Amino acid sequence: MKTFQYAKDLGSLKQALAEAQEIKNDRFKYQHLGKNKTLMMVFFNNSLRTRLSTQKAAMNLGMNVIVLDVNAGAWKLETERGVIMDGDKSEHLLEAIPVMGCYCDLIGVRSFAGLSDRDYDYAETVINQFVKYSGRPVFAMESATVHPLQAFADLITISEHTPDWGKDGHRPKVVLSWAPHCRALPQAVPNSFAEWMNAADVDLVVTHPEGYELDPLFVGNARVEYDQMKALEGADFVYAKNWSCPGVTRPADYGKILSKDMSWTIDAAHMAVTNNGKFMHCLPVRRGLIVTDDVIESPNSLVIPEAANREISATVVIKRMLESLS
Repeated sequence: MKTFQYAKDLGSLKQALAEAQEIKNDRFKYQHLGKNKTLMMVFFNNSLRTRLSTQKAAMNLGMNVIVLDVNAGAWKLETERGVIMDGDKSEHLLEAIPVMGCYCDLIGVRSFAGLSDRDYDYAETVINQFVKYSGRPVFAMESATVHPLQAFADLITISEHTPDWGKDGHRPKVVLSWAPHCRALPQAVPNSFAEWMNAADVDLVVTHPEGYELDPLFVGNARVEYDQMKALEGADFVYAKNWSCPGVTRPADYGKILSKDMSWTIDAAHMAVTNNGKFMHCLPVRRGLIVTDDVIESPNSLVIPEAANREISATVVIKRMLESLS
């Protein structure tokens, strides 16, 4: 596996889940793969779970790890072509990337959407330059439009809490629900969550106010329901997440906040209509906006197991990439 951005990059998700369970049973089983190999983690944006879990995963596999914070201690990097570099950016990504490739065997990149130019963001301009110019296998630690390590961890978590999945045709009902937020956020997490749930063949419902329609590339065949309470009825899992306007039906509003309707905040009344549903969120979460304290602190909250499974999803991905080097 030379790149990792989408569910299809892993191939069979059933096999990937089995591999995740194998690694969870013995996290250090494949240490030999990473001996004398180096992972470079490049962060254009802040991180907690992604940084810690991915570094731990690489260490589980016996790797050396270099962490580069582009905005703290490194030269400011220009990402656009054809510019006159007379501002505060001293180095171009086109020189920096192959230099990074000289010092490592794998590269993980975290770079958020700018939320001002949809075409630029959805072309995955930054991470695709790493793929093209680094000469190394590259995986997304969240990019402008996707967060596959999170979505894979979410899938692992759901599978662990659905013991009868596939028996007599049973498919868990999973609801991805928009929730209000004080800032404009990217669509990477909901995009990947919808994509991976479609690939895993769950009963997926996406609910949000009008204007927040996700790109069809990711939402696929999921049912879109604008009535949140109706969408939540009988849900086995409720994944709450804010995202800004994706610009699908309203291109001029891409990246904007269209609503702050607090009636969409997941509270006990929302969870009461589910099938004793489990609450999920990628973290960090704004309590009182996305979810109430009683819901996120309830026994049905899976936010900590989700975060723990980030180590597992990253270990599977890095293992696959190390195997591709041999």
